[in-house]
Amino acid sequence: MKLPLENTAEILDHQISGFRIFEFPSATPAFISQNFCEMVGYSKDELTGERAIAYSSLIHPADQEIYGRYLAGLAANMQSASAEYRIVKKDGSVISVRDTMTLKNDENGRTVGYSVLTDITAIRAENENLRFLNETVPCGMLKYTCDKNPKITYINKQMLAMLRFPEVKEGELDYFELYKDNIYLMIPIEERRNFAHYLHQVYTKGVPITGEMTVVRCDGTRARLYGWVTKITDRDGNEEFQSVCMDVTERYQERMASATEHYLKALSDVYEKIFEYDFTNHTVKYVSGGSATFSRIRNLPMQMEEATEQWIKNTVYKEDRNRMHEFFSGVFARRMSEGGGRPPQVKYRVKKNDSILCYSGIFLKISSGVSLFCCRNEQNEQEADFLRTENLSLRNRTENIQEMMMRYNDGVAAFEVTEEYVTPLYASDNVCEFFGVTKEEWLNLMKKSTSIKEFVSRCTVDYEKFSELLRNGEAEFTYYDIGGDTEQRIKAICSQKHADGDCPRYVMLYKMGAARKQEDTTDEQHKVYIRTFGYFDVFIDDKPIAFRNKKAKELLALLVDRRGGYVTSEQAIGYLWENESANAVTLARYRKEALRLKNALEEYGIGYIMESVDGKRRIIPEYIGCDLYDYLSGNEEYAGLFKGSYLTDYSWGEMTLNGLLNDNLN
Repeated sequence: MKLPLENTAEILDHQISGFRIFEFPSATPAFISQNFCEMVGYSKDELTGERAIAYSSLIHPADQEIYGRYLAGLAANMQSASAEYRIVKKDGSVISVRDTMTLKNDENGRTVGYSVLTDITAIRAENENLRFLNETVPCGMLKYTCDKNPKITYINKQMLAMLRFPEVKEGELDYFELYKDNIYLMIPIEERRNFAHYLHQVYTKGVPITGEMTVVRCDGTRARLYGWVTKITDRDGNEEFQSVCMDVTERYQERMASATEHYLKALSDVYEKIFEYDFTNHTVKYVSGGSATFSRIRNLPMQMEEATEQWIKNTVYKEDRNRMHEFFSGVFARRMSEGGGRPPQVKYRVKKNDSILCYSGIFLKISSGVSLFCCRNEQNEQEADFLRTENLSLRNRTENIQEMMMRYNDGVAAFEVTEEYVTPLYASDNVCEFFGVTKEEWLNLMKKSTSIKEFVSRCTVDYEKFSELLRNGEAEFTYYDIGGDTEQRIKAICSQKHADGDCPRYVMLYKMGAARKQEDTTDEQHKVYIRTFGYFDVFIDDKPIAFRNKKAKELLALLVDRRGGYVTSEQAIGYLWENESANAVTLARYRKEALRLKNALEEYGIGYIMESVDGKRRIIPEYIGCDLYDYLSGNEEYAGLFKGSYLTDYSWGEMTLNGLLNDNLN
């Protein structure tokens, strides 16, 4: 059914953007809307009649060719088409328009054009600004979905260049098409778990994350990118991740090269020869040692398997060669970049002149794809025992370091000590944790000297204990193993200080096993009394003890308040840091305070009053005297202990205080 449109003229004149009807191709106007006139700044009289201004004269001179091709295409196909060009208005200003035109033949056989102009000046200006930023700012831009396996929905030219995607040519494979459906193909295997964790954090918390990360380029090489990831919701309500990245590969490589150089200096004092194995590029090169045989190939990358085979053939005693082949085959199969735990070690023999020398070798990981194979001649046990017993000279310290290095399990650290300042040189990830910093924070510390007190303040040990290590060359620490949620003993050995005080001092750390539990020796126990009414204090044999750390003391107060019940890490965080939630940062902070409390109690010989099981802690009421426990026992002789105040130091104590007050009223 057809409905009459009584206001057709009104619609054409005012409601349809830039509408005009004209004969084609002469462009003689048959109808020009008022909306069109307002768009170009001319009146209808100026655009119609015998002295009418030709529409083609309104086209910007630089766009005349575009408009000509547009009309030619319409004439050839006799169908609807669109084009974008610029128009010069009557006042001389320029606007950008999108012209959508349809050609039809009327009843007289004449070709008539129906054109609708849309002003797109603002949109084009915005796009030009975005294009300018996109082409001039050296940043890669990426958009991808929030799926479990995110799909890339947009990538700019800079990002394609950073990832070395080749330009697509006709008939050739578009490599980007292989990657766009799963962004994890651009992430190294060992980094994917962390990347997934970062995306989860951004998605759940809605807060952007910034930092550095390694990616795999299309050609198989690796790049280091710095940038941020955020989550947005587009106009259609779809959630997506957006990233902006900068290529910092060169800076990262320089930084790592500097760290590796310092590390090599430390290791070269311990090992005769050091080979660098690059599992990403499958190469090996000789990087340190005084061997004349290898000096001509120093720092020359060679094919990994072939060079190793030749080295075994030319160096290792023939009866040990099969075992060495098995050792290296196992290392290559596991790929040190993906492995973990204790570094692979091997002992073998070398025939030199008429004697057979015993050697030991170890693989030490220095980055995600690079490890060092370090080897040295083993001295006989009698000499080694003598050196360990003598324990006086720098050579003695170095030999101790060598022995500790071969027993390496938890990590290695090196730092330079000059007077009262420390400059960190190297540390593996787990040792960074021991020093209370992340790998990134350690790299920042490497750029400057830090006072020893400030450096040690982040550790779980006291300054005095650390000073003992520097003074005596040996020390033992209790170390919290975050992964296993257990306390371990760590042995540390460092070289002696030179007379001039400028020589770097190298520290090696290794695990000695689980921390010893305090045995229940009742006859050696002290009299421990804890006061909770009023201010919180602990007395040993009627003498008050001083806590170096306030949070450790507060944790003990919390355990006493629980009256023998276990307190989980999450519960303790809720009390000790009331405005913070339990997360990786606060959990690490809490574990340090718990370890400080344990060390403090053991220092005073009362470590037995606290028990720790699977990360949960409790006070053992049988081993202490406490005014709260006495008062709650109901014994009349303790009825006057409570005078209206309880754990005055801590706000969370008000919960127990209210209960005590109510019981007192009843």
